Amino acid sequence: MAVDSVLAFWVVAVLLIVVPGADWAFTVSAGLRGRSVVPAVSGLVVGYALVTAVVAAGVGALVAGSPVLLTGLTVVGGLYLMWHGGVTFLRSAVLWVSVEEAGEADGKMFRRGVGVSGLNPKGLLIFIALLPQFTDPRGAWPVAGQIGVLGVAFMVTCGAFYLCLGTLTRTTLHGRPAAARLIGRVAGAAMVGIGAWLLIERLVRHGW
Repeated sequence: MAVDSVLAFWVVAVLLIVVPGADWAFTVSAGLRGRSVVPAVSGLVVGYALVTAVVAAGVGALVAGSPVLLTGLTVVGGLYLMWHGGVTFLRSAVLWVSVEEAGEADGKMFRRGVGVSGLNPKGLLIFIALLPQFTDPRGAWPVAGQIGVLGVAFMVTCGAFYLCLGTLTRTTLHGRPAAARLIGRVAGAAMVGIGAWLLIERLVRHGW
């Protein structure tokens, strides 16, 4: 696979990742828990790994071409973001977990991370639109393998960026409970808003 194709995709991936969205809000909320953000970011990365596999297998194009399936995914993804955002907003006053709760909290954040990235229909559509453009059907590698490489490039960049963001959030707001609560509520409201926007956009587009 041509290195220049991977580098070109990487530039686009960086631009997509640094733009605030649901992943940002989720990572910030994870950073406010006062513990390692690795489980939460790992969940995001695993979610994108699942999306990459779906696109590489050709299932993504099938979903995108079916209004019913895509609408179903949008509804599930939108409702999930709204639910998680609501939980984050309401629980922003309880930011620091105890040692006894740490293991359970880490597991929850990992699973929620998978849901935030894996159930986001915008992520699926972006991957369907972008990944094939950077592949070469006449190349030595099969297209599915090329998509896998591009997906790995995205996941590594995503993981590195959100680890830095979450860690910065945790260290900056530690010892500042009022600011942490405010940021937590903003992050929760952002996820609720993004989830609602996904639902409204999809339903309005189809006149429902």
